[in-house]
Amino acid sequence: VAKDLRMQLPVFRERDLIILDRGRTQYFALRSQTGHLVTAERIDREQLCEGVQQCVLRCEVIVGGEM
Repeated sequence: VAKDLRMQLPVFRERDLIILDRGRTQYFALRSQTGHLVTAERIDREQLCEGVQQCVLRCEVIVGGEM
């Protein structure tokens, strides 16, 4: 995420970062030390996308401060 936003890690760590997932389970987390988006919970495709050909989990990353 830091690389995609072209932000240096010290600046990235200073920002307020929020990850928005749909539903009750937070499937993703952001590592402020590296700027990587990682899975925070086990993702069970059969449970989440039963009967769907293409399974897509969407999340939004909101970075506070000036861009």
